[in-house]
Amino acid sequence: MLDPAGLYRLEPDAPELADPVLVMVLDGFVDAGAAARLAADSMLASGSGQRVVRFDVDQLVDYRSRRPPLRFETDHWEHYTAPELDVVALTDSEGTGYLLLTGPEPDTQWERFAAAVEELVRTLDIRLVVNLTGIPMAVPHTRPIGVTVHGTRPELTEGHEALFATAEVPGSAVALVEYRLGQAGHAAMGFAVHVPHYLARAEYPQAARVLVDHLAVATGLYLPTASLTAAAERAEREIAEQVEGSEEVAQVVAALERQYDTVISEGDERSSPMGGELPTADELGAEVERFLAGHDDADDDRDPDRRDDPGSEPPR
Repeated sequence: MLDPAGLYRLEPDAPELADPVLVMVLDGFVDAGAAARLAADSMLASGSGQRVVRFDVDQLVDYRSRRPPLRFETDHWEHYTAPELDVVALTDSEGTGYLLLTGPEPDTQWERFAAAVEELVRTLDIRLVVNLTGIPMAVPHTRPIGVTVHGTRPELTEGHEALFATAEVPGSAVALVEYRLGQAGHAAMGFAVHVPHYLARAEYPQAARVLVDHLAVATGLYLPTASLTAAAERAEREIAEQVEGSEEVAQVVAALERQYDTVISEGDERSSPMGGELPTADELGAEVERFLAGHDDADDDRDPDRRDDPGSEPPR
C-alpha cells in the first residue's frame, strides 16, 4: 500500500481542538431519505467551518461514474464544481469544537483511505469517530423512527438493541474505516436510521433529526435541530397529503402500521422498541442491494456513456 499521508494535506492554519469528535458523512453509499446528508447540511449551516484537512480527490474519485458539473455560458466554460473531500472544524451551540468529514465516498484505495483516517485520528487526538447513514426499512412513517447502532467497543452501543447476530450487506468505505479503527484500538461507532422504504428516495428530514439527536447524546455536543424540525413538519404535511390522495399508498402504510403494532404489543423476540417487525439479515441485505441498484439505474439515465461501457458498471 502506498503511503496514506500522500492522500491528504493538513492545513497550516487549521485550529487546534482538544480531544475532538470526528463525524463522517460520505456521499455515494446508502443514504435513504438523504438522512445523513441533511444532518451534515444542518451542521454546516450552523456556522462557518474552517478546513483542517483536504483529501486529494483525484486519487480517490472515479469521475466517469459521477461526473462533476461544468457550467457552459454561450461560447465558453464558465465554472467547474470540483468534488471536495474535506475535514472541517465546526463548533456546537456551546462553543465546543468538533470535526466533520464530508464529500464523495472514495471509489478506489479504500484501505489507503482508512489508513489515512487512522493517521488523522492519532495526529489530531480524535477521541471518537461517528459515521451517519440512513437505511431503507419496511416500517411506517407514522411510528417512532428506529436506529441501528454499531461500534468498535461494547460500551459505545450499550443500551441499544441489536437487530441481528450476523448480516451480510454491501461494503462501504466508511464501514471499512470503522472496522480498521477498531482493529487499531480507536473508538468509532455509527448510527443507521431506519427510513420507511417508500420514502427512501425522497428527502426525509425526520430521519436526519433523529440522527442529529443520537449524535448529540453519544458525543455530548449541543447540536441545533430547529431547521430540521421545521423541515420535518413540512414533510409530514406533504406525506399526509400524498397518502390521503393515493389509496394504494394508504393501504401500504396501514399494513405496515398493523405489522408494527402487532409486533410491539406481542413483544416478539425480533421486535425493537424503535421499529416494527425486523427483517432477516438476508432481507436487509436485499433491501440495501435494491436501493443501490436504483441509484445505479438513475445514474445510467443521466449518463448514457456509462450504459455503453460495460466496464464502468459497478460490481454486484
